[in-house]
Amino acid sequence: MLAKSAASLVLLALAAPLAAQTAAPPQTWIHAGRLIDRPGKPVRGPATIVIENGRIVAVRDGIVAPDRADARVIDLTGKTVLPGLIDSHVHLTSDTGGIAGQLEEITLSPAAQAFNAQVNGLKTLRAGFTTVRNLGDGDGATLALRDAVAAGKAIGPRIVDAGNSISGTSGHMDGSLGYRDELRPMFDGAGNTCNGAEDCRRATRLQIARGADVIKFASTGGVNSRIGAGLGRQMFDDEAKAIVETAHMFGKKVAVHAHGADGIALAIAAGADSIEHGTILTSELVNQWAKAKTYYVPTLSTVNGYKERLAANPNAYAPDVLEKIKWRIEITGQSLRTLVPRGVRIAFGTDAGVSKHGRNADEFELMVANGMTPTSALVAATTNAADLLGLTNEIGSIEQGKSADLIAVTGDPLADMTVLKRVEFVMARGRVVE
Repeated sequence: MLAKSAASLVLLALAAPLAAQTAAPPQTWIHAGRLIDRPGKPVRGPATIVIENGRIVAVRDGIVAPDRADARVIDLTGKTVLPGLIDSHVHLTSDTGGIAGQLEEITLSPAAQAFNAQVNGLKTLRAGFTTVRNLGDGDGATLALRDAVAAGKAIGPRIVDAGNSISGTSGHMDGSLGYRDELRPMFDGAGNTCNGAEDCRRATRLQIARGADVIKFASTGGVNSRIGAGLGRQMFDDEAKAIVETAHMFGKKVAVHAHGADGIALAIAAGADSIEHGTILTSELVNQWAKAKTYYVPTLSTVNGYKERLAANPNAYAPDVLEKIKWRIEITGQSLRTLVPRGVRIAFGTDAGVSKHGRNADEFELMVANGMTPTSALVAATTNAADLLGLTNEIGSIEQGKSADLIAVTGDPLADMTVLKRVEFVMARGRVVE
């Protein structure tokens, strides 16, 4: 009896934090000192945001007292309040990287990766990023976390998930690269590599069947992939077109990993919704991109991850990968400086996983250093990112009817973006994140 009682107390203690998150008052009234309700529009002065059942029901000028006795009041009059931030490119299951990261892929169980994803998701949420687009993991950990967060079973950011990223055999997303020949069959069951248009339709349908919200594929080589085939195009026209057409037929957007100009041009011509990395440009490609509606997700923060790992361990990466990393560090930011003046739409994305989770806001400094204004960088992380994710009616601004995702900082992020590294208040879907 004593042991049973002790076990019950432990279970109650474990359940308490989640129970506290699910018990909400009828209304929450937030008093903001300054309000950036729609980034890119004029900043408002003191304002009151009324929240009920996880949604914004009113935004009023001035500090307004609640009109009901049971309302909860949160005093942020000394803060700047703005929409919850959106990172359009993360990998939640790890941020180990290098050879150690490759070892994790074969030593950590799917259950262990799921716990990693939950911890990294919570770091990201506490940093003020209330929504993320997770662009690939092999075992479905983030698909499960996405559903657990949506159901209130776990605390984390809203997740838009790509399932397993697609590429041609020997392409960037081929998980068997870098392993001995006899081990390669172990990776065949992933089903994410394809050869030919029909097979690429199959691979796309497989991710949709798994519940993917968005489809990601690689049209070029990658910096971290273990193959000495460069960073140019690694997919044929009909293969890329088959992936995009199949995804769009099912109402799914398409994100494309692309470094080389030929692979970027291929993806834009195929109708991709976003290009991730977009490192090498030509004048012809820039003209093509400027006429398209394809978003650019720069992922500049990757260089932070590379520099930090190499500072800690010069042998953190295999020699064939290290050569590409040194090149990536040197060239990062050049594409953004070229594309911004041409009016290409920019959405915020870090590639966290290559860089550290919870430090997503480091990207803002790099964006401003490479041609963006603080206002346009904030737009990229809110309204633009919401549009890219197909969630404009849900997130990206503080407006009546939208999800109550908002953050608060001391200072003015439009004058000093580093204040976004010190987020002091986070609310996700109407719940205060402790």
